[in-house]
Amino acid sequence: MSQLRGDYKSVWTSLSTTKEDAYMVVSGYTDEDKFTADAEDTLDIIRETIGVRPTDTFLEIGCGVGRVGRVLSPFVQEWIGCDVSPNMLGIAKRRLLGLTNTRLQEVSGYDLQPIPDNSVDAVYTTVVFMHLEEWDRYNYVLEAKRVLKPSGRFYCDNVDLASKEGWKVFEESRTKFPAQSRPAQISKCSTQPELEAFLKNAGFADVRVAGRLDFWAYAWGAKPAS
Repeated sequence: MSQLRGDYKSVWTSLSTTKEDAYMVVSGYTDEDKFTADAEDTLDIIRETIGVRPTDTFLEIGCGVGRVGRVLSPFVQEWIGCDVSPNMLGIAKRRLLGLTNTRLQEVSGYDLQPIPDNSVDAVYTTVVFMHLEEWDRYNYVLEAKRVLKPSGRFYCDNVDLASKEGWKVFEESRTKFPAQSRPAQISKCSTQPELEAFLKNAGFADVRVAGRLDFWAYAWGAKPAS
């Protein structure tokens, strides 16, 4: 491997030197209409799990090029997009032009500094955990709890290893690349029990998990009120 998987800033900056490269590594395609349609599908899932309120300040972990932020921000008071890659954030800035309630923040890849404690109403991360080591997934769950206000909500997802299609992703990655040639950004699945364990051990309340399309595992919960 030419790059270490855990060197997230280096990996994701090098993968997003052009808009086309960034779109491909985020979604596997460059069609803007499909990009928007998929983002709206994600918005529906967020609505169904943690809800979207007009008074909310929302924060996204791993916002990439602002795929979801562009469709979510009109429905909330403020949307904050955090990402490790300055290239991704540069593209996101252009895509979010005209949306006056959006803010972008470069982060280290391991935490949400400099977002203050108890400052946002909802945190979500989508199609990001697959690119992180398990310890770093959990670090972000802990960071989400830190920055959330009391009773704030958190949502995360990943490809479900226990599903039929998720196992196919696992097998394709296992067989396609020799051990020493696996790309640093290669997808790694989760399970519903893993995501549930992260949220419960981080101290979230009312933790729930679900699956969708025999592919995705979701988890969501709330920061205790006190």
